[in-house]
Amino acid sequence: MKPFPAEAISQGRVLVVGDVMLDRYWFGEVERISPEAPVPVVRVARREDRLGGAANVARNVAALGGQVTLVGVLGADEAGDSIRRLSAEAGIHTDLIADPSLHTTLKMRVLGRQQQLLRVDFEQHPESAALDSVDAALARHLANHDVVVLSDYAKGVLTRVESLVAMARHAGIPVLVDPKGDDYSRYRGATLVTPNRAEMQQAVGRWNSEAELTDRAQRLRANLDLEALLVTRSEQGMTLFTDAGRDHIDAQAHEVFDVSGAGDTVLATLAVSRAIGLPWTESMGWANKAGGIAVGKLGTSVVTAAELAGESS
Repeated sequence: MKPFPAEAISQGRVLVVGDVMLDRYWFGEVERISPEAPVPVVRVARREDRLGGAANVARNVAALGGQVTLVGVLGADEAGDSIRRLSAEAGIHTDLIADPSLHTTLKMRVLGRQQQLLRVDFEQHPESAALDSVDAALARHLANHDVVVLSDYAKGVLTRVESLVAMARHAGIPVLVDPKGDDYSRYRGATLVTPNRAEMQQAVGRWNSEAELTDRAQRLRANLDLEALLVTRSEQGMTLFTDAGRDHIDAQAHEVFDVSGAGDTVLATLAVSRAIGLPWTESMGWANKAGGIAVGKLGTSVVTAAELAGESS
């Protein structure tokens, strides 16, 4: 494979819009069971906050060396302040809308001996005024970016995704979508949609052969007027569907430690690759390598240009 084009990627400009969240980790030791209930007692020794959702996509773009702007909605709270601080530290340009009526989406995980014991989620959908601000932010930033990424975690920021896709398409900017749910008509007109295996089954039903998957994928792609459809399939690799047909790549042989956030890494790698004009097959190759590295790390994490360069050497 060709060397990773780090220098070219430093000129790529990616606009990420979507559900921004904070991933909070409490690490500790489990030495006894609570006398109050049959649950483990975790003595917390370390706490860590990481960018999650659309913010993790943006963080991965920055780690790969691309230029990135993040648009999303936060509450006026401590979790929102943490997202702003972590974004600045990661080199992400932000246009984050503050909604005082909202609690910032927060996923809090409690881990003992590196094993997740509990996850607590805090989330609310934004009001229409905040969504108006998201629309305005997209319009404001489109002209200064090469690719738009819409990161949908079903937290409400992409409630009006149809209009966002239409704005980007009218401006001639490619749109890459990480989807949620089974109603893919919302993403009609995007350039690429990247469902994982379970999401693809939600959208088109279970398939019994590769030929059946190809038929259903190509019909879905045609119905949605997509340039490409990429199905990420965990240990089975990735399969790309375009006008040219089907292209498959096997998964990289890495030990799987934690799959959370790996889809964000894949999407970010596709975005920076397309931002500098790499063809779909080459972009998929780099995304597959990046995803293979990401699953070997704990929690939401990033893959750097140096790590990908090492993969290509």
